Amino acid sequence: MAAPSFHAHGARPERERSSPRARRLLVILALPFLVATAVGVLALWPGDPADALDPVLGAPQEQFDAEVVSVERGPCTGTPTDAGIACSRSRAMLLEGPDQGRVVDLQEQSDVSAALRLERGDTVVLGYFPEAGPGFEYSFADRERRSPLLVLAGLFVVAVVGLGRWKGLRALLGLGASLVVLTTFVLPAILAGSDPLAVALVGSAVIATFALYLAHGVNAWTTTALVGTLASLALVGVLGRMFVEAAQFSGLADEEASFLQVTAGQVDLRGLLLGGIVIGALGVLDDVTVTQVSAVWELQGAKPDYGRWDLYRAALRIGRDHIASTVNTLVLAYAGASLPLFLLFTQADQGLGDVVNGESVAVEVVRALTGSIGLVASVPLTTALAVFVAGATSPPSEIAHPGPPPPPTTSPEPSTDRQPARDVPGDPRRYRSRREERFWEGADQ
Repeated sequence: MAAPSFHAHGARPERERSSPRARRLLVILALPFLVATAVGVLALWPGDPADALDPVLGAPQEQFDAEVVSVERGPCTGTPTDAGIACSRSRAMLLEGPDQGRVVDLQEQSDVSAALRLERGDTVVLGYFPEAGPGFEYSFADRERRSPLLVLAGLFVVAVVGLGRWKGLRALLGLGASLVVLTTFVLPAILAGSDPLAVALVGSAVIATFALYLAHGVNAWTTTALVGTLASLALVGVLGRMFVEAAQFSGLADEEASFLQVTAGQVDLRGLLLGGIVIGALGVLDDVTVTQVSAVWELQGAKPDYGRWDLYRAALRIGRDHIASTVNTLVLAYAGASLPLFLLFTQADQGLGDVVNGESVAVEVVRALTGSIGLVASVPLTTALAVFVAGATSPPSEIAHPGPPPPPTTSPEPSTDRQPARDVPGDPRRYRSRREERFWEGADQ
């Protein structure tokens, strides 16, 4: 029989530590997911890229930066002067493109919102329509926001790497891999007409694999979190399909979805809802599964004499606390994204039942609740698998000991002028001199 291994209390557990039996179990559990993912990528990989949006539908061929050089404000065209409806007429100089340096007139802009009000010196983005008539090739598209976004991204990178160091850098690499998978596989495959739910499940599996292994390394610890994530993600997909069909969603609640019906009729809008549910749940699922696996490993390292059941219960208590906050976070995230819609319903003085029954809100309810059920299910599932893989022992009474405990060390005899101290409250010293002893005896009398 192999000699038992012992770990010092408080020592950081090795994430590679697992028994051969546990590693075989991980291979058996992970292999079907990985094979299915590889087959799915090959079967769903998009062929030729989708055709660009027709400029007739309002999509510019290119966009160029420009600087506002003049702004004139006055009544909007076709409105009375005393109506109080103001508009602005701006001119902008192109900073790039085939007509760099040219000053163009921008279409009239309403000044209802201060955020849309242009000022001299603002940098804007103009859409380029070369097929339009002279003087109409350029139109206002949006403000230029790349500079503040780059500064924010830089602060994000500094914060992540500053705290996470090499692990933070690897997490950023995983984030980059996720964006690559979304832009090169998920979005083109959906536009090509593939089933959005299948594409989302396969794409999410690829994203989870890259993100977890890049951030935490290739070991039993990470594979345990990956298996828990993929199993919970499959549950979210099944629940999502059941309730999207039961609720008879059309997929046309969003303005963008209605536009897609015209520009990309091959896209299954109901399936697009399901794909969004799966991808949205993935962002929180891997956080929960990684936390649970980490909790099991840390508890096992700090308390190596824990039995499997004790370890499972201790890690599950951590999971309950995590779920209690994460579920609330998930629901509030979806509610925050739909806040303008909720305000419109509130302004219309509709009851809660009528608001929830509307497809725009009901979609978010199904999205939040199916994702939350997947999160709840991931905790006991991932915790149980992690307890087995971490190599927890049987009940504590069955723990082998390296041998009889060493004999207790004897303290040296006190000197002739010192005696063991009496139990005097507040006296921190173990020995007192005879003079001190006589003093305390007099105090007692």
